[in-house]
Amino acid sequence: MTTKTILTMVVAAVAVALTAAAGEPMVRVEHDLLGEKEIPADAYYGVQTARALENFQISGLAINHYPEFLEAFAIVKIAAARANHETGGLAAERRDAIEAAAREVIAGRYHDQFMVDWYQGGAGTSTNMNVNEVLANIGLELTGHAKGEYQYLDSHDDLNMSQSTNDSYPTSLKVAFLLRNDKLIREMETLAASFRAKGDEYLRVVKMGRTELQDAVPMTVGQEFHAFAASLEAEIALLRDAERYLYAVNMGATAIGTGINVPKGYPERCAAHLAELTGKPIVPASDMLAATWDQQGFVVYSGALRSLAVKLAKISADLILLASGPRAGLFELNLPALQPGSSIMPGKVNPVMPEVMALVAYRVIGNDVAVGLYATHGQLQLNAFEPLAGIAILESQELLRRTSETFRTRCVDGITVNEDVLARYMETTVGIVTALNPVIGYEAATELAAEAYRTGKGLLELIREKGTLTEEQIADVLDPEKLTGLDPAMYRPEPN
Repeated sequence: MTTKTILTMVVAAVAVALTAAAGEPMVRVEHDLLGEKEIPADAYYGVQTARALENFQISGLAINHYPEFLEAFAIVKIAAARANHETGGLAAERRDAIEAAAREVIAGRYHDQFMVDWYQGGAGTSTNMNVNEVLANIGLELTGHAKGEYQYLDSHDDLNMSQSTNDSYPTSLKVAFLLRNDKLIREMETLAASFRAKGDEYLRVVKMGRTELQDAVPMTVGQEFHAFAASLEAEIALLRDAERYLYAVNMGATAIGTGINVPKGYPERCAAHLAELTGKPIVPASDMLAATWDQQGFVVYSGALRSLAVKLAKISADLILLASGPRAGLFELNLPALQPGSSIMPGKVNPVMPEVMALVAYRVIGNDVAVGLYATHGQLQLNAFEPLAGIAILESQELLRRTSETFRTRCVDGITVNEDVLARYMETTVGIVTALNPVIGYEAATELAAEAYRTGKGLLELIREKGTLTEEQIADVLDPEKLTGLDPAMYRPEPN
């Protein structure tokens, strides 16, 4: 169990003890198809949540670990209540009680009552009933009734009206992913802007580019950092595109997609309310049967997170390599020194921020593998392993957003360049020989490069010794900045 879960249980126990001391009942009795069960008198959850708490002590990670998921589920219950009222099934006072209770949860209250473990069998039924029971009891209290007086607001008949776990649970996951995608995109935009700023700072500082870790042709440090930014901006575009696969929801599908117990017009009205509440163009799925078992939206969106993770891992690996040394590595960059790097080697400082960024990226890649595996299963009309979409994708979103913020503020923004090291590499490299191809031909340029490697002489030194080019030609053909193809105008933002 997590510390938070243990603390919640201790607080609940203390409250029960105080209640008993005051002469009030310590428990209330609720029942389900398995029989009666005692529930702590002060608990907002009910009998089905209590059974889930007994059955699924798995990870210690409760559903309240991700508050946006609770917010998303509350939004879904508001949309369902509104649609049920509009189609004649739910009285106005019960609709209002549900919405008032859901608004309390959206405001951040009662989160300690959402206690079931993320890891659960039953395709999310325990989670859906935890939400239904808590909202019912909040609504009861808000309307002057006692907890458990479900004749006035019922966790099944009212909170679950026109619904099944099999439509409300995946829809809540989609809403949560959509809400959190906006936050992730904002952080990625800020990280890309940091790389752009670093690119502007070192736009004209020339260095050697490398392919397969061998000297290639010149570039600038600014070009390298702007390329990092451009690659992240492409990932942002992919995240925006991938979220489109989350817009179609199966609210109104109920058990398997046939819409049993659903009034005419409910799916359309529910989706319209979800669109209004979220600001996203949510629509009913075109085929509810397919939508109830098909995991495409989760697979596509998880794949976009994986693609972003791959990019961040690659950029992190580049920064680690470029900062390697300081005496026996490339040492082109300085990363901010944040902590001693070794318990045995004095003076060692490690690239801890790009390392943790890469570590998180590997976890996200693993989460995507898990999403792909569970999506291939789930027999016939339902995928019972859907909770894994929540576990994996919510974690990936959170890890990427939080780690990227730390990576940006404690690493990228503080990077400096060792310009003297870069200048020395440029003076001794043979890589600029490629620029001689149009002037003296590939064969002659190859011979010149081979001699430079064989003798250890610099390329410019050999060119001058052999009189291969005049000084005017050297200045023109081998000007490092010209060799980079740098066009500063391409990095200037367009005027508004």
